[in-house]
Amino acid sequence: MLVIVTENIPPRLRGRLAVWMVEVRAGVYVGNPSARLRDFIWEQTEQGLESGNAIMAWNTNTESGYDFKTLGENRRMPVDFDGIRLVSFLPLDEKENAL
Repeated sequence: MLVIVTENIPPRLRGRLAVWMVEVRAGVYVGNPSARLRDFIWEQTEQGLESGNAIMAWNTNTESGYDFKTLGENRRMPVDFDGIRLVSFLPLDEKENAL
């Protein structure tokens, strides 16, 4: 299974992702493509992302049973911890701290 979650992407990329996957909620795409098609979909996402951000997660033969990639600006960053992929949070910037 493949899941892609997007934020602030252009409508043409939303339509492109919907060609290969089902948009189950706004910006959340689910499908079961081959590894080759998964890589192609990610290339298309990279090319059309503009100022948005995206994460792609899929099941694979690892300790956790899944892997993921991210694109764009986001506080959550993937970190490898002894072969296990975890998510680290970057500190809030000064504008967000003031809110």
